[in-house]
Amino acid sequence: MSDKPQACIFDLDGVIVDTARYHFSAWSELANELVIPFNEEDNEQLKGLSRIDSLEFILRKGSLVLDNHTKVRLMDRKNDRYLSHVKTMTPAELFPGVLEFIDELRAEGVRIGLGSSSRNAPLILDLCCITDRFETVVDGNSITLSKPDPEVFLTGAQALGAQPENTVVFEDAVSGVKAGKAGGFRVVGVGSPEVLSEADFTISSFEGFSLQELLSRLS
Repeated sequence: MSDKPQACIFDLDGVIVDTARYHFSAWSELANELVIPFNEEDNEQLKGLSRIDSLEFILRKGSLVLDNHTKVRLMDRKNDRYLSHVKTMTPAELFPGVLEFIDELRAEGVRIGLGSSSRNAPLILDLCCITDRFETVVDGNSITLSKPDPEVFLTGAQALGAQPENTVVFEDAVSGVKAGKAGGFRVVGVGSPEVLSEADFTISSFEGFSLQELLSRLS
C-alpha cells in the first residue's frame, strides 16, 4: 500500500483505551462465584469475543452447563460490575499517541471508524470525549457475529464507503486480527508480535507512530 488508505478502523479495548483490567476484574469476580478458576491468561482469550462467547468460554472451563435465562442474568451481573468501573473513565485513560495519530489521519482525508465487539463502546467514547473522531461506530449492538468473523469490519468499511483492501484495521486481539485478515483488510497489531503473528506488522504503542510510517511498513 503505497498510497494512503481510504479508511482506518480501530478496535476499542486495548487499542484506544485500556479497559481489559475492568473486564478481568468483572469476569474474575463472576467466575469466583461459580467456583471456576480464572486468571489473566484466560482473560487474554476473551479479547475480541462477544459477551456471550466470553461467558461460554468460562462455563466450558468449569464444565458448567446453564440455561439461557441464567446465562443472561450472569452476563447482566458482569456488565453491571464492568460499568461501575467504566463510568469513572476520563480522557486521561486514552493510550498515549492514539488521538494524535487519529487526528493526523483525519487531517489527511482518511475516514475513521470504530469496530468493537463491546456493547459499551458509545459510552466509553463519550466518557473519553472522542465520539466526534469517528464517522461510524460498529459495536456489539449492531452485529450478529463476533470476531473472528469479519462482520464488524466489513460493516464499518461499507459505512465508510471504503473497500477492505484499501482499509487498515488496528487490533490488539488474535480474534480481531483473524477477523481483519478474513475480511481482506490490512491489519496492524497493537501488542506482541509473537501473539499477533498474523498481522501485517505490529506496533507496541501509538507514541511517535505516523501515517508515513504506516505506509512505509505496509508497502
